Amino acid sequence: MSTPQTYIAHFDLDAFFVSVECILDPSLRGKPIIIGGSKERGVVSTCSYEARKFGVHSAMPMARAMALCPHATVVKSTRGQYSKFSQWVTDIIAAKAPLFEKASIDEFYIDLTGMDRFFDPLQWTIDLRKEITDTTQLPISFGLASNKMVAKMATNAAKPNGFLQILPGKEREFLAPLSVGDIPGVGDSSLKSMHSLGIMTIDDLANYPLNVLEQYFGKYAEVLKRKAVGESGASLHLEHESKSISTEHTFFENVHDEQKLLAELMRMTEKLGNQLRAEEKMTRCVAVKLRYPDFETHTKQVAIQPTSYDDEIIKIVRDLFHQSYDVKKAIRLIGVRFSELVPISIQTNLFDNRVKKADLYNAIDDVKRRFGKGSIERGK
Repeated sequence: MSTPQTYIAHFDLDAFFVSVECILDPSLRGKPIIIGGSKERGVVSTCSYEARKFGVHSAMPMARAMALCPHATVVKSTRGQYSKFSQWVTDIIAAKAPLFEKASIDEFYIDLTGMDRFFDPLQWTIDLRKEITDTTQLPISFGLASNKMVAKMATNAAKPNGFLQILPGKEREFLAPLSVGDIPGVGDSSLKSMHSLGIMTIDDLANYPLNVLEQYFGKYAEVLKRKAVGESGASLHLEHESKSISTEHTFFENVHDEQKLLAELMRMTEKLGNQLRAEEKMTRCVAVKLRYPDFETHTKQVAIQPTSYDDEIIKIVRDLFHQSYDVKKAIRLIGVRFSELVPISIQTNLFDNRVKKADLYNAIDDVKRRFGKGSIERGK
């Protein structure tokens, strides 16, 4: 069996903090924006592309930035909103991607290796980018390549708000004319040394004698040479979402029986509900994931009042399933996810009596702990 072709997509939200501020205040759009501290003592956190045209960049003293671009609008960061928008994008990617890594608040890698048997990786990535921008209104760029390093550099070349694929075998051709300073991991000291050797472009580095490079960079010289020809062994660090729990089931044979699918959803929902209560948590967001035999994946989610009770969540899960399910197609995989978890807090209510329901579920969970999870089951 031949080795599957590696496809890595790198997504980067363009001027992320600025983009969020512009969504919160549309009057900022198109203006030179600087996000940072006071004009006298602060430093630039980030800035809009309009401000960058004047030479403003991150980590620059605010006084210097204002001298370069005196008509810029200075905005203090609203960090809570940045996390909210970042999580929004993360949830969209998590619902669609087979494997992904969240590298930072505004940067993601997705591993699509082997998926070209089922769909065009480029079109899939274009569609995901469109869903992110349509849903969140955030501009985002991506690069698609055979490894993380080239994908990231392709993203940088595609910015702002664009995309670029580097076909397998074309990595060196893409990298050759770029500055050696564009290589991830090359700092000021290394760059200065390379310039002193007359190495300006990545092609210069690729063709430079290894034995000479080793005199300046030691063992790192070999790493630099590999990067210069587009080779990178870095693997993804898979995302583990600490504020969500989920479960999925891939059927041995594709399933077309709606009742069987609903029964599996009920089983998974009860399993997660039991886990929620064991961790003394409630969920504020429920999602249902369906994947068809061609790997087309649909996820529906909805924000709800915090709960950990199966009967309440099952109704929501069934509704989400019916919103996504195409009765003409069989199902390959089905999944349920609870997110935005919060600590359990029971508030007495004369009409639905939450305390009695809590006692009931405590009793059910106790039976399952003592006699096994299959000892008591919910009726249809």
